[in-house]
Amino acid sequence: MADDKDTMDEWAAAMAEAEGEDGAKAVDLEELKDEKSNITVDEQRKLDTILDIPVTISMEVGRAKISIRNLLQLNQGSVVELERVAGEPLDVLVNGTLIAHGEVVVVNDKFGIRLTDVISQIERIKKLR
Repeated sequence: MADDKDTMDEWAAAMAEAEGEDGAKAVDLEELKDEKSNITVDEQRKLDTILDIPVTISMEVGRAKISIRNLLQLNQGSVVELERVAGEPLDVLVNGTLIAHGEVVVVNDKFGIRLTDVISQIERIKKLR
């Protein structure tokens, strides 16, 4: 967990440094507030358990469907044409579910993603069904 904290500190410092360069701004996210009047101790414990579940976040540049014959012929230097046009935003997926669109950024020689459009919670819930 200490490595996660160090990595986040590096990103925060890098974003602060880059803020004036390309207009990128670090965003302070609000912490989830404990509204004890609306939630019981048992419900808070359950919520804390859910909030600690790790998820996999991935960015998808594009997709392509090819035959197994063509897949087996791929080698170093092969080019696969994707269904996405150059310049389109990337898809941001959490456990395979689309949650946002974004663009690639580079900060201190590391890749990141700047979210440009976040799918509403209602739309995300509809996609789960």
